[in-house]
Amino acid sequence: MSEVPLPSLEVDVPPEGLSIGETARATGLSVDTLRYYERAGLLLDPAPRDGGGRRRYGSADLAWIAGLVMLRETGMGIGDVRRMAELSRTAGTEASRLAVLEQHRERVLADLARTRAHLAALDAKISSYRHAVAEKENA
Repeated sequence: MSEVPLPSLEVDVPPEGLSIGETARATGLSVDTLRYYERAGLLLDPAPRDGGGRRRYGSADLAWIAGLVMLRETGMGIGDVRRMAELSRTAGTEASRLAVLEQHRERVLADLARTRAHLAALDAKISSYRHAVAEKENA
């Protein structure tokens, strides 16, 4: 299978990788969130450690984290993200990964429809109040 496209981060990663603090800044996550994601099994692999035991994140780690952030920002739950990570660690699970993503896509589309309906209602309210304010100003 060809490589699966992941969101990219505009950051230069040195050969020794980025520290957890640098990774937090690059991804917009907190250090605590990165540690939680690792403990929760959401990363593709645990972050490699340097000689002093400190986490070092490489380009592939950052690409995975960027994809994880995108999924979380679209409302994917921790359980589904964990499932994607588990499946992604095993070759030949592309159909299962596709199913998880397609189910999530349907949820995102439903959320978008609900948000559009709410926006239309909000726009109607705003229009009504603008009209009322304009009438008072013209009276």
